[in-house]
Amino acid sequence: MNKIKILLSALLVTSLTLVGCDNKANNQTTEQNVIKVGSTGQSYPNGYKQNDRLVGFDVEVTEAIAKELDYKVEWVTAEFGGLMGQFDANRLDTVANAVAITPARQEKYDFSSTYSFYGSQIVTHDENQDINKLADFKGKTIAGVLGSNHINNLKKAFPNGEVTIKTYETRDGAMYDTEYKRVDGYINSKPILLAEIKRKNLPFKLVGEPITIEQVAFPFSKDEKGQALREKFNQAIEKLRANGTLKNISIKYFGEDITS
Repeated sequence: MNKIKILLSALLVTSLTLVGCDNKANNQTTEQNVIKVGSTGQSYPNGYKQNDRLVGFDVEVTEAIAKELDYKVEWVTAEFGGLMGQFDANRLDTVANAVAITPARQEKYDFSSTYSFYGSQIVTHDENQDINKLADFKGKTIAGVLGSNHINNLKKAFPNGEVTIKTYETRDGAMYDTEYKRVDGYINSKPILLAEIKRKNLPFKLVGEPITIEQVAFPFSKDEKGQALREKFNQAIEKLRANGTLKNISIKYFGEDITS
């Protein structure tokens, strides 16, 4: 009987050890499949909080890509400049927050295939009857988000410093000051502006046409890991474009297709 007990005890210990090893292996696999992605969490309708849950166009596109690739997304939220800083420090795998492709950014990052298009648009308060075209902003102040490419587009549109540019860490501050006429205008992507105006019934009017059209994509680091992840994202993006998923997500948040 003692020998039987000893044998059973040995088998039990071996089984527990194997289970522990299996669990450890599974945990390691899970960890390898986690990607860290940045979002401001304050960018409606791209990435924002709803009932303490991060939702939005860029969020849903990223989650759809992750599902195709069997990845789990770990979301990291911060203001836009902070996100790009974390990405530069290799603390994020990519950023999903309407990141426009620009020559300067292409020197630093490798970009995925384009998944949406935006026009840099300027709005003003609808009571500003003296501002009806872009030239009317000369001598005025225009708000924008610090670190966004819209600021660069604004500088190109007014290359001789004809306007004063005021930057904010979040778009809420820029919109608030435009609404209460502390600044004369505000620049952001046209689809985003239209969604915000509709959502909050903001007293804004669009001034002129977009000053430029931007391509939006996921940035990746210029190293082996970034290149591998970029290639996987590209495959998933093209599959989601072909089966209509990108279009459907766009219509859900913008009421139109901004993905092609």
